Amino acid sequence: MKLAHLADPHLGYRQYTRQNAQGINQREADVALAFRRALDDVVAQQPDLVIVAGDVFHTVRPTNTTILDTFRRIQDLRSRLPRAPVVLVSGNHDTPRSIETGSILKLFEAIPGVHVVALEPRRLTFPELDLALIGVPHNAWSEAVKPALEPDPAAKYNVLVTHREVEGVLPYAAAAALGYGGPPIRRSDLHADAFDYVALGHYHVVTRVEPNAWYAGALEYVTTNPWGESRERGAAKRDGQKGWLLVDLAPGPSVRFRPIALERRVLDLESLEGTGLEAADLDAAIAKRLAGVKGGIDGQMVRLVAYNVARVTARDLDHSAIREAKARALHFRLDLRRPEAARPTVVERGRRQPLPVLVEEYLRQRALPPGVPRERFVTLGNEYVAHTERDDG
Repeated sequence: MKLAHLADPHLGYRQYTRQNAQGINQREADVALAFRRALDDVVAQQPDLVIVAGDVFHTVRPTNTTILDTFRRIQDLRSRLPRAPVVLVSGNHDTPRSIETGSILKLFEAIPGVHVVALEPRRLTFPELDLALIGVPHNAWSEAVKPALEPDPAAKYNVLVTHREVEGVLPYAAAAALGYGGPPIRRSDLHADAFDYVALGHYHVVTRVEPNAWYAGALEYVTTNPWGESRERGAAKRDGQKGWLLVDLAPGPSVRFRPIALERRVLDLESLEGTGLEAADLDAAIAKRLAGVKGGIDGQMVRLVAYNVARVTARDLDHSAIREAKARALHFRLDLRRPEAARPTVVERGRRQPLPVLVEEYLRQRALPPGVPRERFVTLGNEYVAHTERDDG
């Protein structure tokens, strides 16, 4: 019994301003291509069941072009795997904020063999597979009464599919970057040990939660900080690869990661130290970093961080060379970080403390939800303040 576990395609995702020859946002086209490649590989592996664990679309109201292309891809998947049911479970991105809005995912039930879990938990049974499945959409975990997760004793295999953060799994910065997600699922509420397999969506890095519970990860980089995501623990083990999971339930579960080829690389270059450098020196260091990229930066997503760069140095850089690099790459982010402002050790009577000091004191005193590490919380707050000061500068 094999199942294909995909998650977080985020179809319709757009980023940066570059368009391809057909006038489509380049990143939108990249994401659609990753989905097509994943489905082609799914067909090649011939699973008995296909699961997409949430965030099929990046927005509640994707464009007609995105809807039509996705419909055709899933229709084609069903024609090539006519015996394998397809289950789509709603994530936070494709769940409307109000019930009156309706879910675009319901459209896909027009395709024979496609089952949609959109707004409420749903139990599905597949007698031909001797398998029962419980699908829990993202918003169901926010209800006062938690979903009832009771496996079907009459089925040989029981599978749970849901889209949400599980407590203690996501790095704190990743949880913040994923946007509105609501409180995480308590492990005791997940009841993973009652199921043969738990297919999770929401975290974009492939991650094992329990031996039988996995996040499949996203099929492409669909966050505003792809460089940070590529360095997260799970991504680092696979050199930032994206893909899906092929799961064999017997005698397992045995879980295999199936990588897919991406159209472009996410390059986080070795940082520069700008202390004491004149503009010409920093220009030369930037040029050297870019020239040293194996395969070049053309068409790639590139970040270069330079620390302790004085405002006057940043102003006098060779901005024509920077614009040339931005023209070559799909996106080049030169992140110039100013030196940290010196903080007074003694506060004079009647004198106001600097904003960073006030913020840090507040964060160290603020009550936190269970499981949120204090030092990470304070560090993230300090980074936000420093980022705001850099922008103001």
